[in-house]
Amino acid sequence: MQTSKNAATSTSEAQSQPLKRVLNLPLVILYGLGTTIGGGIYVLVGKVAERAGMMAPLSFMAAALLSAFTALTFAELSSRFPKSAGEAVYVKEAFNFQPLAIFVGILVILNGSVSAAALANGFVGYWQTFMAMPDWMVIVLITAALGILAAWGIGQSVMMAAVITLIEVGGLLIIVWVARDEFATIPVRSHELMPGLNGTIWLGILSGSFLAFYAFIGFEDMVNVAEEIKDVEKTLPQAIIITLLLTTLIYFIVTLVAVLSVAPAELGQQKAPLSYIYQKKTGSDPALVSLISIFAILNGGLIQIIMAARVLYGMSRQSITPKTLRFLGDVNSKTQTPIKATACIVLLVCILALIFDIESLAETTSLMILIIATLVNAALLRLKLHTVEKTPTKGMTAPLWVPACGLIVSLSFAIMIAMDLIK
Repeated sequence: MQTSKNAATSTSEAQSQPLKRVLNLPLVILYGLGTTIGGGIYVLVGKVAERAGMMAPLSFMAAALLSAFTALTFAELSSRFPKSAGEAVYVKEAFNFQPLAIFVGILVILNGSVSAAALANGFVGYWQTFMAMPDWMVIVLITAALGILAAWGIGQSVMMAAVITLIEVGGLLIIVWVARDEFATIPVRSHELMPGLNGTIWLGILSGSFLAFYAFIGFEDMVNVAEEIKDVEKTLPQAIIITLLLTTLIYFIVTLVAVLSVAPAELGQQKAPLSYIYQKKTGSDPALVSLISIFAILNGGLIQIIMAARVLYGMSRQSITPKTLRFLGDVNSKTQTPIKATACIVLLVCILALIFDIESLAETTSLMILIIATLVNAALLRLKLHTVEKTPTKGMTAPLWVPACGLIVSLSFAIMIAMDLIK
């Protein structure tokens, strides 16, 4: 009887234990940069250049403007409802329809797990160049290692992610540095960077922006560590906006130096365009850039596991999950992290990575993100139209047209991607 009472007390304590608020503004910004500037940019530059030619930098600027609507929507909602499982909470508060909130939460968890599984699969190829091991063993070991780091503590795991983020950004700055002489050619080549009124060129810019749009997705991950951020109502919106601005600046400079260094058509044919630029400019083996790509993959996997675990934890705490799964809202008293939720996500990531190939995993990610963004923009739009609730004074508020534009952009992109997948 006493044992049963102790177990019940222990469970109650775990469910009432809050997450540890240790993340300040710089750490949240680095977390945001880590989830936004992933390994994809090391490939995406070439693909965007193939579509937009010398106008590729403008494609990234256009993509930044398109993603800004949804970023501002997330910024306001994270200020209104600073909870883990952010997207599910936003939809629940706006529509008061539990099944839709559960659907969104599951979609966010699946998106994070699928992304992490795709990254785990991508890591295998890089690892094999250093040490020959069975693919399944590499996948199990890397997902387990990332899971242990995520469960260790939010401060430690985000600090590690921040360090790797700085390495990722450093890799991009290395490319800019080795090709810095190209900036001197801008005055005589400025006409190549101006689209003028040519309709065909503008269509290329728009096509490139559709692809570049996905390089800016990441703020939806940031809102799911809300319960571990200091002064969250003020810090999180600021971090989302600063992350978007820094990402835009980095992408623009890297893309500009890329198209100035290598002809866009040639750049588009490269599987590792930035490594190609490094090799062409220095005459050296691009092993350093390749190694940084590995760090980018590991960082992306770690952040996705952290995010998905926080969503699962948050859904349990907000009573969005069935009662039988409420134990996933437990917080370990020593690490102050949701270890049970993290273990479930690691297991799911491992299974997905072992069963599906990287192409199958990657194909579904963009569509899921856009569906989530569509519903979140719709949530803020409904809240603004049907409630008179004041926004917290410490937070921020966006004009009505911001979620309206975000809804249109996200829904349009989702329809286009869905039609492409159907074909």
